[in-house]
Amino acid sequence: MTEDESGTGSAGRQRLAILLAAACCVPAVFLRLTHPHLPHVAEAILFGLGIVGAAFLLSWAAEVAQLDISAGLAIAVLAFIAVLPEYAVDFVFAQKGGHAFAAFGRTCAAPRSPDEAPCSLALANMTGANRLLIGVGWSLVVFIAWYRWRRRGQRFTGVTLERSHSVEIAFLAVATLYSLTLPFKRSITLVDAGVLVAIFVAYTIRISRAPAEEPHLVGPAHWMGTFAPGRRRATVVFLFVAAATVILLSAEPFAEALVATGRTLGISEFLLVQWLAPLASEAPELLVAGLYAWRLNTNAGLGTLVSSKVNQWTLLVGTLPIAFAVASSSTHGLPIIAQQREELLLTASQSVLALAILANRSVSVREAWMLFSLFWAQFIVGAVVPPSAHGTERVIVSIAYLTLAAGIFFHDRKPFLRLMREGLFVPYAELVAEPVPDTPLSH
Repeated sequence: MTEDESGTGSAGRQRLAILLAAACCVPAVFLRLTHPHLPHVAEAILFGLGIVGAAFLLSWAAEVAQLDISAGLAIAVLAFIAVLPEYAVDFVFAQKGGHAFAAFGRTCAAPRSPDEAPCSLALANMTGANRLLIGVGWSLVVFIAWYRWRRRGQRFTGVTLERSHSVEIAFLAVATLYSLTLPFKRSITLVDAGVLVAIFVAYTIRISRAPAEEPHLVGPAHWMGTFAPGRRRATVVFLFVAAATVILLSAEPFAEALVATGRTLGISEFLLVQWLAPLASEAPELLVAGLYAWRLNTNAGLGTLVSSKVNQWTLLVGTLPIAFAVASSSTHGLPIIAQQREELLLTASQSVLALAILANRSVSVREAWMLFSLFWAQFIVGAVVPPSAHGTERVIVSIAYLTLAAGIFFHDRKPFLRLMREGLFVPYAELVAEPVPDTPLSH
């Protein structure tokens, strides 16, 4: 095994990666502190780069932190860190939505305002991030592993997760089942927030019982893990504080610049918030998962993204109505208006299909193509269907997701019921007793 394949790399390259990530943060901080007059497009790019750079620093620090804190605390901290970039941007729109609700009522917008209603934008980043994670992220792991095994001249049929990942999949199933009720509501209420946060807390308690094990560090995280304990801990704390500060400083101007860019260029503000913002915040996770897949550690690559999906579908969605309620000084839920209803249905339907595919804890190449193709189908269908159809294309793709999921669930219902029992009730000691090796024939 080469140095690169082991995940160590050279110290010089790891230092360079950290410096590049830090360099991405500098313009964002400078802009926030000095307020120079720049075009909105430039502001969106620079503040977006700041969030990307800070997210990379956060992800590396979070990996190294696993060496120094207890397993339960590590899980709670890592879960929050995983959604911090998305939460920071979403919080801005939820807060603006709350202020708009207090001023204009349920429409969340001034009469005849040309801008997209802030309440509509509040869920845009969340739905985009969730769909991107499955449609691109999960598929990416399978495609990279397929390419790597084919280069070695070996047959590859798919990726299989270890039995212990039944926990993440089971809690994702619970959250997804509840999420199917959201498109049929007028708002995401504080009761919904309580349920989703409770699912996250239960998941955290359950996964904290996993036996402690040495984390598999790669890239800059591996290099920082070689530091002496005192220096390592100081580095982790510094990166946490610095990166979180950059994200908090950049989130609001990045959100405002995105909306202003859409208004200036005649591009849908909703689409920019839904897809460009998640690309900035999800980039580190997708890159880390891709690196795991490149090194053929597909269990870690796909497992990381499944865990992130649980965090986003529970903690992230659950905290949005709380932020909205605080900003609006009311107990009213976050309004679900216009196309958000179809967006939530589409996001929940995609999650149902993803769960059906993971019923046997594996994703084949064919299933990865299915997720990837349906993800892009929404854009193609949306370009063909005229605006007068009022979201028909999203409903069509949602039905396609649910129909395919129903067929898979019918075929794999027994494995899925066994997975749910294992994920919710079987002791971790039993789950980790039968690890699945990363092999090209593991599906």
